[in-house]
Amino acid sequence: MSRQTRTVGRRIMGPQSALTDFLASHNISANQIRLDAEARRRAAAQDNQEGQADAAQQQLLNENGDFDTQSPESDEDEPVVASTGRVTRGRSGAQATSEVERRKKEKEKHAIDKIKASKKFQKRKRDPDASDDDDDDIVRALFNERAKPLPGQMENCAICNTRFTVTPYSRNAPDGGLVCSPCGKELAKDDPAPKKKTKRASGGPVGARRQTQSRILDGTYHVGGKSLMSLCIQTLAKNIDLAEDLGDLPPKIVDKIARKLSKHRLLNPTTLSLFLKPSNQGVLVYDGAKLSADDFYRIFHSVPELKKLKVRNAIHFKDEVVEYLVDRHIVLEDLYLHGCNLISEGKWIEYLQKKGQPLRSLRVYWTDKHFTDAVLAVIPTSCPNLTRLKVCHNQAVTGEGLNHIAKIATLRHLSLDLREAIHPDVYVKLLTAIGPQLETLCLTRVPELDNTVLDALHMHCRNLKKLRITDSELMTDAGFGRLFTSTWSNPGLVFLDLQKCRQLESTKPRENPDGIGLCDEGFKALMAHSGKTLQNLNVHGCRHISCKAFEEVFTADKTYENMHKMEISFCEEVTDFVVGCIFRSCPNLRELNVFGCMKVKDVRVPKGKILVGVPNARGMVIEGED
Repeated sequence: MSRQTRTVGRRIMGPQSALTDFLASHNISANQIRLDAEARRRAAAQDNQEGQADAAQQQLLNENGDFDTQSPESDEDEPVVASTGRVTRGRSGAQATSEVERRKKEKEKHAIDKIKASKKFQKRKRDPDASDDDDDDIVRALFNERAKPLPGQMENCAICNTRFTVTPYSRNAPDGGLVCSPCGKELAKDDPAPKKKTKRASGGPVGARRQTQSRILDGTYHVGGKSLMSLCIQTLAKNIDLAEDLGDLPPKIVDKIARKLSKHRLLNPTTLSLFLKPSNQGVLVYDGAKLSADDFYRIFHSVPELKKLKVRNAIHFKDEVVEYLVDRHIVLEDLYLHGCNLISEGKWIEYLQKKGQPLRSLRVYWTDKHFTDAVLAVIPTSCPNLTRLKVCHNQAVTGEGLNHIAKIATLRHLSLDLREAIHPDVYVKLLTAIGPQLETLCLTRVPELDNTVLDALHMHCRNLKKLRITDSELMTDAGFGRLFTSTWSNPGLVFLDLQKCRQLESTKPRENPDGIGLCDEGFKALMAHSGKTLQNLNVHGCRHISCKAFEEVFTADKTYENMHKMEISFCEEVTDFVVGCIFRSCPNLRELNVFGCMKVKDVRVPKGKILVGVPNARGMVIEGED
C-alpha cells in the first residue's frame, strides 16, 4: 500500500477513531449501545406481529360467531358454511374464544400478583387502615401503567383506530388507551388553559440570615460547613416516605433522626414503624400529637424488651394505654411523659404499685391536676430504686407531696416546677432529708423562697453538680454570698442557673437598697467557688450585677477554661469591654447571649465564637476575624 493510500485511510478513519476513544474514556461501549437498540427493535417488531395475529384471530372468531347465530336451530355439531367457503363448527369457535379469554385472564392475574409483591405497591400503600377496595384501585393503576406501550412501539389510536408509533408525548384517551398526534391536538383544544404557577419569592440573603439565626437560637448551629451526617439526616427527612428501615444505625443517629422528623411534624403512624425494632430497648417520640392509642399499643407490642420510653405531646396516652402497659410483660426503667392529661390519678397509682419496682427515672410534664400528692405518696414504697424524679408544670402537688418526696432515700436528681405556693420551711425539711445525696436540684419559678433555703443548701448539700433556682423575689445577695463561701463542702458546680433572681419594683426598678436577688457579692462568691468547674452559667435578668463586678471577675489573670456557654442577657451594666473580658478569660466559650444589654454596640468577636442578641441591625455576630 502506498503512502498516499495510507494517508487517505487515516483521514477517513480519523474521526471514527477519535469517537471510539472518547466513548472508551467515558466507559461507554458503542457495541453495547448498538446491541441494545437492535434488541429493542426486535422486541417492538415481535409485539407488533403478536398484536396483528391476535387481531386477525379475534376477527376470525367474530365472523364464526356471527355465522353461528344465523342458524340457532341447527345442531352444535353441524358444520356452518361461510361466504368465503370455509367450513367451521360453532363449538370450536366458542372454545377458541374462551381459550383466548382464559389465557388473557391468567396473564392479567399473574401480572397483578407480581404487582402486589413489588416494593412499588408497598410504597404506594401507605395507610395501614386502607380497605381492600383501595388496594385494588392501587393495583389497577399500577397494572394500567405497566400495560401502556413503550415509546417506539406501534399502537392503534383509541379514537380513529389509526396505527401510529408511540412516543413519550402520546396523549391518553378519555376512555383509556392512547391517541395519535392529530387526535391529541383535537383533544388539546378542549383542555382548559393551564394555570400559571405563582413564582415564590426566594428569601435571598435576608432569608438565609434568618435561617442561620434560627439555628443559633435552637442551639443547632455550627461554624463552618455541615457534617456529612447532618446532610444525610436532612436528606432522609425530606424523603422519609421512601424509607423502609433504618437498619443498624447507632442509637445516637436514630435519636437525631427522630428529633428531625418531630421538628418538621413528620412523625405519624407510618414513620413511627421505622423506630420500632424488637431488639430496641428505648423508644423516643419527640412529637406524639399525631399518634393514637393504637399506636402506643403497637409500641408495646413491637418492642418487648422496652426499657426506656419518652413521649412528648402524648395527648392520646390515656387510661386505656396505661392499663395495656400494666398487663404487658414490659419492665420500664425510664418513663418520660409530656402532656398526658388524660391519665387519671387512679391509673397513676395502679401503675406505680404494679410496675414501680424496676423504675429508676420518672419525669412527668404538663399533667395538670391528675398527678397529685396521693400519687407521690405511693412512690417511697412502690419505687425503691427511683433515682430521678421530675414534676413540671403541675397544679396539684402541694407541700404534702414534698413531704412524701423527702421519704425517697434513693433520690439523686430532683426537679420541681409547681404552681402551688409552698412555704420555704417545706423545702428546708426536704433538703434536710435528702440533700446530702442530691446531685441535681432544680427549683423553677419559686418566688416564695428566701434565704433559709440557701442556708439549708449550704448546710446539707455536699454532692451537687447542677443547681437551678429561678424567679426568686425574696433571696438576697447576702444569702447567695453565704451559700458560695469557701466553707461550703460541696465541690464546684458544673451547671448553675439563677435567672431572674432580682428585685421586682415597678416604681424604682434600678434601686435595690435591700440587695434583693443576685448582686455583686453573690456573683463574685459563686465565681470564686465554682468558676473553674462551671460549663454553663445563666444569670439572665440579674440586672443588679454591676459593671465593676464583671470586670473584677473576668480580669486578665483569671481563666475559666471549662466555660462553654454563658447567659448574661438583660444585665444592663454589660458593655463592650465586659464582653471582651469574658472572651479573654473563657478561651473555650462557645456561645454568649447578651439580649437586652443595650450598652453592647461594637464588639470584636474572636474567631469561632458566637455572640447572640447584639442590639443592632445584624443582631448576631457568628464568627469574628480576630
